[in-house]
Amino acid sequence: MSNAQFETYGPSRAHEPPPYGGFDPYGAQTLAYGVPRPYEVRTDSYGTGYETRGAYAKHDDTYRPAYEISETAHTPVVRPRSGRRAAHRRRARAAERGDGTMRRLVPQALVVAFLAGGTSAFVAKDKGIELSVDGKPRSLHTFADDVTELLDDEGVEVGVHDEVAPPPDTGLANGDEVAVRYGRPVRLTIDGHKREVWTTAHTVEEALAQMGVRAEGAYLSVPRSRRIGREGLALDVRTERAVTVMADGLARTIRTNAATVNEVVEQAGITLRGQDTTSVPLDSFPRDGQTVTVLRITGRKEIRDEAIPFATERVDDPSVFKGTEIVDRAGRAGLRRITYSLRTVNGVKQKPRRIKSEVVREPQTQIVKVGTKPLPTSVDGAGQLNWDGLAACESGGRADAVDSSGTYGGLYQFDTRTWRDLGGKGRPQDAPPAEQTMRAKKLYVRQGTSPWPHCGGRLHR
Repeated sequence: MSNAQFETYGPSRAHEPPPYGGFDPYGAQTLAYGVPRPYEVRTDSYGTGYETRGAYAKHDDTYRPAYEISETAHTPVVRPRSGRRAAHRRRARAAERGDGTMRRLVPQALVVAFLAGGTSAFVAKDKGIELSVDGKPRSLHTFADDVTELLDDEGVEVGVHDEVAPPPDTGLANGDEVAVRYGRPVRLTIDGHKREVWTTAHTVEEALAQMGVRAEGAYLSVPRSRRIGREGLALDVRTERAVTVMADGLARTIRTNAATVNEVVEQAGITLRGQDTTSVPLDSFPRDGQTVTVLRITGRKEIRDEAIPFATERVDDPSVFKGTEIVDRAGRAGLRRITYSLRTVNGVKQKPRRIKSEVVREPQTQIVKVGTKPLPTSVDGAGQLNWDGLAACESGGRADAVDSSGTYGGLYQFDTRTWRDLGGKGRPQDAPPAEQTMRAKKLYVRQGTSPWPHCGGRLHR
């Protein structure tokens, strides 16, 4: 039943807006069902005019059925007539009018009762509700059955981060209160850790309390009283922490909300000089209960030269007998210059640390020719070699030469064991030069130039 059908009022009747959702007992549609207006003048079959009182003229209940109205309310007012006959006629007409009036009033009373009952049901569904949307309260009347229907009717949209109290599927009764709080994103950085949270708080202070963040003594990037809009905000929080700084044999514990270790050291009244540093990076975030040690550093640089070993390259030479190796180009060591840092930390010397290295001279590779020519099968085949050159290299060309240890002797510096394996007697330095040369040739036929590692190359020159 809509309100519209009760919005037409009776003619020439000025009154306040109709109660109960727009129903007017004097409205045009109500009167259309035959409900009598108050103080209506009617005429009987004899042309006699009389006046009737409406149901609403005497009673305050505008929905009271017409048939419950007292008879005095419907007693006709008749113009006076004289004579017994006139009195008789009046009584007959009154009886006739009484029956007709009752016949007309019964259906009218039923209509009024129906309208009164429908209006009662209509009024029963109407509920007075207090609706608060994001902190803005207002009073309203609604026919919604539950919270969801109420919010739909009022055009209030809620998302997954919004809060509704009571829950959306809760039924409504007259006098209930419904609150909607919108969620707001907060890009929160707390003690260096970043995350995004949602809150229904309206201010930064409320949001911190809602998230359980200890704000006492904390640093906040925005004021506590700052309101949080629907778009949210970025909030950097650094809670108060206890940090101990060890320096120069003393420990200092301070409470701070500093962002870096460097700030903590400064707040502790400690000055860093020269190469001084701390046990943790100066730009790192200080943690609650952390101990930071200040390192007093003194140091110097030291340069050292180191030799770079040379490599050896061996090249086959078919012009040299097997077992003979000749150094074609001598190798030379290189030179590397290294810079070391020598430090003393809090009075304790540290292990030298290499900080720079450069090559001053590149090493030179040694080239060695390796003989691949087959060895001669007889001493005569070795006669063409430069035995004088070998003797000059080994002993200076002296047949009686003996080395300083007394182990080797003669032109070719035989040891006693090798000399005797070649058939010699006594000591090699005591034998004639010709015998020494003959036995040297035999040794060459057996082993090539290997018995003379340093001077064997002279045989081929």
